Parts: sequence; structure tokens; C-alpha cells
Amino acid sequence: MVQVIPVRRVLVTVCAAGVVAATAVVVGAGPAAPSGAGAAHAAPPPVRDEDRVPDLRGDRLVVTVRRAGLGADGTFEVVCPPGPGHGSHPDAGGACRAVERNTRWGRDPFAPAPADGVCTMRYGGPATARVTGRWAGRPVDAVFDRSDGCAIERWDRFVPLLPDLRRAPHPLDDFRR
Repeated sequence: MVQVIPVRRVLVTVCAAGVVAATAVVVGAGPAAPSGAGAAHAAPPPVRDEDRVPDLRGDRLVVTVRRAGLGADGTFEVVCPPGPGHGSHPDAGGACRAVERNTRWGRDPFAPAPADGVCTMRYGGPATARVTGRWAGRPVDAVFDRSDGCAIERWDRFVPLLPDLRRAPHPLDDFRR
């Protein structure tokens, strides 16, 4: 007696066998792979940036402060792992808490003040700061100054990541007494 096998089942079996054979060739287990004692070992392709595993050791920021005076100028590193912060920053733990305090889901904590915002025309001094690195897995490259009320408020939100210039003595304080 002859057994009748539906054509559909035969096609599925043949296609599956072809996929397995093609996969074996791509992976290097099939006849297309180099063989023999002198065969070169193929290196895996380089990892693309979007496929990299995020650095689980914490977020790293580099803060460069200029023209702040009072010994606050310089470049400082802050590493904020899960736990207390560390690095060359004078108050690394406080700096990490300041950035965390300003972090909101879906918003860039380092975004500049809105261009259409209403700001007082108060000058906060010549101090500037640049913050670079990674925070919450995202790249950071932010510039801070104290050119008007909005910029001053933005700077002050990040104290102690940025130096506290609110309590800075005025250069003429010694002469006013």
C-alpha cells in the first residue's frame, strides 16, 4: 500500500531543511567554512554603538568651571554609581544629589532655559561652566553661565555640582565696612 503525503508537508520539510543548511553555512559549520590546520579564525564584527551594553558602573560627568573666582575654577570629575558619588569634585555626593534632584523622566535635566522665557536682566557675573559626560545613559554636553535671571536660576539649581556663587562676597565688601 502506498502512503500519500500531502504536497504541503513535503514543501515545509524541504524549506526547513534549506533554512538549517543555510544557517549552518552562515555560522561556519557548513562546507563554506575554512577548514584545515592553517585556516584563519574569523573575528566577530565590531559592536555597533546602539548595541553596546550600558556602563553599569554609574554615570560620569566632567565639570569645567571658569571665572568663578574664590578657588572654584578648575576641572572636576564626578562619578555617580548606585550609592554615594566619588571623583575629584570637592562634594561629589552632593553633586550627584543635585543632578538627581533635577532629573525628570522624559526631560533633559541639562537643557538650556527656554529661548522664549521671560528673564530678568540681572547679571550674575562672568562665571561659566561646561558639563560633559553621561547621565542616565545619555550623553551630556551642557554650557552654563550667569548672563541673566534665567541662566542664574539654572546655575543655582545645580549647586553643588556647580559652585555656589550666591554667597560669594562682593569684591568691594572690604571697603564698605
